[in-house]
Amino acid sequence: MIPQNGRQRVIIENVTPEINGGYYMAKRVVGEKMTVEADVYADGHDQWAAVLLYRHESEKKYTPVRMKELTNDRWSASFIPEKQGVYFYSIEAWLDHGLSWHHDTSRKINGSQQVSVELLMGAEMLEGMIKSASKTEKVRLKEIVALFKDESQYEEACRVAQSHEVHDFFIQYPDNRHIVTYKVLKLYVDRPKALFSTWYELFPRSTSDVKDQHGTFKDVIKRLPRLEEMGMDVLYLPPVHPIGNAFRKGKNNNTQARPDEPGSPWAIGNIEGGHTALLPALGTMEDFVEMVIEAGKHGIEIAMDYALQCSQDHPWVKEHPQWFKWRPDGTIQYAENPPKKYQDVVPLNFECEDWQNLWLALKDILLFWVSKGIRIFRVDNPHTKSFRFWEWVIAEVKTVDPDVLFLSEAFTRPKIMQQLAKLGFSQSYTYFTWRNTKAELEAYMTELTQSEMRDYFRANFWPNTPDINPYNMQSGNENMFITRHCLASTLSSSYGFYGPVFEYLVHQAIPGKEEYLDSEKYEVKNWDWDKQTKLRQLITMINQIRKDNKALQTTYNYQSCKIENDMIMAYLRKTDDNQNCIMVVVNLDPFHRQSGWVKVPLSELGVAEGHHLVMHDLITDARYIWTKEWNFVELDPTMLPFHIFRIEGLKQH
Repeated sequence: MIPQNGRQRVIIENVTPEINGGYYMAKRVVGEKMTVEADVYADGHDQWAAVLLYRHESEKKYTPVRMKELTNDRWSASFIPEKQGVYFYSIEAWLDHGLSWHHDTSRKINGSQQVSVELLMGAEMLEGMIKSASKTEKVRLKEIVALFKDESQYEEACRVAQSHEVHDFFIQYPDNRHIVTYKVLKLYVDRPKALFSTWYELFPRSTSDVKDQHGTFKDVIKRLPRLEEMGMDVLYLPPVHPIGNAFRKGKNNNTQARPDEPGSPWAIGNIEGGHTALLPALGTMEDFVEMVIEAGKHGIEIAMDYALQCSQDHPWVKEHPQWFKWRPDGTIQYAENPPKKYQDVVPLNFECEDWQNLWLALKDILLFWVSKGIRIFRVDNPHTKSFRFWEWVIAEVKTVDPDVLFLSEAFTRPKIMQQLAKLGFSQSYTYFTWRNTKAELEAYMTELTQSEMRDYFRANFWPNTPDINPYNMQSGNENMFITRHCLASTLSSSYGFYGPVFEYLVHQAIPGKEEYLDSEKYEVKNWDWDKQTKLRQLITMINQIRKDNKALQTTYNYQSCKIENDMIMAYLRKTDDNQNCIMVVVNLDPFHRQSGWVKVPLSELGVAEGHHLVMHDLITDARYIWTKEWNFVELDPTMLPFHIFRIEGLKQH
């Protein structure tokens, strides 16, 4: 059978971004450029054209953007999404006979060939535009048509035929009767905080000023001015729900807890309630809402932990036993990750017969806390729950409130972490915690920013968490803590750390494990919240630098800079227009002074050797004049193991 579209001669393929053939949505935030590329080509020697089409879900008409050829039949166009929600985009392409005429006729004229017939062909094409043209354009088109038909004005007709004016008419009114349209793809646009955020984690029960006294939400409120001063804009709280009594864990994960030990917050639920209840020792629901409101006054959002597991005392165990797994001896199946055992926690059974009601109940938990003012959820171990559930529940919640963001806490295999991001998680924990050498860090940043992951995986870098005391920080070396913070906060536009433990260089570990000795997960701590340290001062300064410099508010402008020393890492971050350009140079050796020659990519900055660049160190406020492509740097970790330079004196695009 002869195909219906036999006159469509243009090919559109290798479109990016197109996640899993278009099944999943690409991601951007409001105001973040969306660039679409594709291979576009056709048979023969005719010219062809392509446009990017896009529209927000609330709009009916697509906005066209003319695509430009990059090289080797690769075409590109961009747009800036201005609204949250879903955008639709596609590509149209066609053989452009008007542009082909303009191109070929111009070459013939320049080659001194006779083009009288070609002028008549052009007149015919321009006549076809008159019906669609504006009143003023109609007049001009008729003048040009008459000129092309008038043999006595041949020379003038040749001049006009080659003009930008005629070229622009063919651009504005293309002959695209045999247009090829690519399938419609989707883009999800979040609020800007999905891309740029600064997280601080603390346990509310450890916020009291009184030794050995359980902290409350009102105590958390007292810490807000301090966090605001440090430049934090997300305060993440581990679970704040009632804690189970059955098999409660004691200090250092001891299976026998003393009566006065508080247990792990992740063992959720007891007779006082489950996932929509609060631990009474922390305060009332009114206290919680007050904390959320007060945090907002300090420019801070509260992020809640969404942990889909229960203690054996959780009300659901009696009310909905079908949602759990039961062993042949009649006991409930607790969580295990052999050889580890979590006797105080029981997992939900996502394969149970009553799975639909389970899903609805889990969605109701999220919507309950959204009604209390929560717009950010840190999701505990999402890789151990159903992928299909996450795809559904995130979409359902965002339909109710598109401001809600989800951080995936999944330290697992790469494809699983990537799948969760594709399903809709706004941000993801990463392998940064275990990337230490220059080669490891540069390779990982290249993967995050220059592979397909750039379009769906938003990284959130954490040097430590309550669950992870990395080997590289177990020495307690201050320079290592400072270096890891600098890397996290300047490599990724979103980063966080496990608060006072990180600030105060807490590093004691269970021997041979990446776990904290005397972990706060199992006991109440008392911190000196007024304590000033060098690290706290640098955290405050770097967070202000991040807020003041747009180049540090996206992860995707990362560019490695060459330096012939494997112990020094250098990288560039700049805005497209060069109005803001940051170069970071970090000594990865916490013990020894390191030096080397770093290469500044002058061509990308739009300057040549000899041009004076002012390298403004934003920590020390020192300024250095660099005029060469290669420049000497030296970093002494006992002083400061990094430079954060703002490059000043650039020509703006």
